[in-house]
Amino acid sequence: MALLDVENLSVEFPSRRGTFVAVNGVTIAVQPGEILGVVGESGAGKSTIGNAVIGLLEPPGRIGAGQIRLDGQRIDDLDDDAKRRIRGRRVSMIFQDPQTSLDPLQTIESQLVETIRVHLGLDHRAAQARAVDLLRQVGIPEPELRVKLYPHQFSGGMRQRVVIALALCAEPEVVVADEPTTALDVSIQAQILTLLKRLCRDKRVGMIVITHDMGVIAEITDRVAVMYRGKVVEEGPTSKILGDPDHPYTRALIGAVPRPDLRLHRFPYVDYIEGIAEKPAAISLKDHWLGRSRDFQRRHDGPLLELRDLSIRFPLNTAWLERNRRYVDAVKGVSFAIREGETFGLVGESGSGKSTIARLITQLYRPSGGSVVFDGTDVTALKRDRDLNPFRRQIQMVFQDPYSSLNPRMRVLDIVAEPIRFHRLAGSRAEVNRIVRDLLDHVGLGAKAAEKYPHEFSGGQRQRIVIARALATRPRFLICDEPTSALDVSIQAQILNLLKDLQEELRLTMLFISHDLPVIRQMCDRVGVMRFGQLLEVAPTEELFVSPQHPYTQELLSLMPNFRGLTHRGLDVEDRATG
Repeated sequence: MALLDVENLSVEFPSRRGTFVAVNGVTIAVQPGEILGVVGESGAGKSTIGNAVIGLLEPPGRIGAGQIRLDGQRIDDLDDDAKRRIRGRRVSMIFQDPQTSLDPLQTIESQLVETIRVHLGLDHRAAQARAVDLLRQVGIPEPELRVKLYPHQFSGGMRQRVVIALALCAEPEVVVADEPTTALDVSIQAQILTLLKRLCRDKRVGMIVITHDMGVIAEITDRVAVMYRGKVVEEGPTSKILGDPDHPYTRALIGAVPRPDLRLHRFPYVDYIEGIAEKPAAISLKDHWLGRSRDFQRRHDGPLLELRDLSIRFPLNTAWLERNRRYVDAVKGVSFAIREGETFGLVGESGSGKSTIARLITQLYRPSGGSVVFDGTDVTALKRDRDLNPFRRQIQMVFQDPYSSLNPRMRVLDIVAEPIRFHRLAGSRAEVNRIVRDLLDHVGLGAKAAEKYPHEFSGGQRQRIVIARALATRPRFLICDEPTSALDVSIQAQILNLLKDLQEELRLTMLFISHDLPVIRQMCDRVGVMRFGQLLEVAPTEELFVSPQHPYTQELLSLMPNFRGLTHRGLDVEDRATG
């Protein structure tokens, strides 16, 4: 008997426009100690299966057919109280978005301790000790101090580690991991994957891993189910599915995985849509972007952006006396320059200061020391919004988290149009609407998406909305902070090809922050490696991947997940860990 048995499951979402079937007749099973991977494009129904298993389908979503059994007991038809007793204790979930999984008004300690005490019945002191130990297990430094902090005081990757600790704290029988390593760098990803594998092996926990990262699938899973438009099109042992897939969609999906061993001019894209090749749209935004050369005149011949000895520190506690306060140096004396038209990559483990540098450049944070010089002007010396606004228009940012960076009460049309209207980049409402629809077409959503709200989209689709909004002001400098971490490989290929096209045609300059080293190799001209707030090494991309100098860089490259037996458009990749 399977530990978890999902039989002929269908999940539907009724609306005024009809009933949308998100999951259609899916049958999967998980044995004790087994890890099942579920892959497919954004919107294929992967997360919907996870939400159905744990009993968290958002209304009006409902199970239209099928059954879900846990250790032989049917759980999909239980009442709400019975589901609450199972949820967290017997079946837990690692959610895709750590920002919305944690209560912003409670410390990490209070959230962990509450869950531990409810499900395990420990006293407060024992629950506190277990909370600290869990944070240590998932790789959070100084857990005794950081357990007292609030979610907003953690980086995206560190929040994800807290969510993983929260899911594991009650020792569940089944874990549904929805993109568990999306926000994690390769070093912490390796640590988390080892932890999850050990949990399944030692505790006989069954696990469903929902992910678009084929490296994670190759590294951790025993079997794989491939989903397409709500159905499972292929299922089997991981070695068979990744090494010799039968279905053309699976072959196309694997072909879109970025290569780690050499740099290609363009990313391959998934061309299987019911047997019809879907070609990416051509760039048609040039009219909107032609005004940029009139807007922005070059001030000097040096680099477009230069960081000079940039530093910032954050308090770890709130002691009244200065001598009792403890600080963390998030960025310590970082200096580098980016030339116009260049893509500069930043890599490093979660909490190394990458995203903090992005916020310092955009002046969302004010530095403790050093300066940010953009086109010859010291931006850190500007104090008033009216002086900063012209620079903010030129420097746009694609944030890591697509959920919290979109207003849920605004239509997509108004979200993307807002910066166009604010900076008066169009002469009429009709022109604004045309630009917005063109942008949505180019990020793969289609013009009809303009009339919808963010909650009607998957995580990957929301990230495409964020990218469209960032491009709306026709910026000169684009900061991409993990821009494809929420995207499946096929949409990732389209978005990254779009960014390449825009850069080539419009001289777009980019700072590309990512923990995905194969993507960094494909996208960037030069790469900087960060750790503990310091810049350890800067080198041209190919030089860094072929001959890394710093021991930490060598370690990062060695930790890329192995991905054997795959074929990239006829080219065999024997080992994804090559540098």
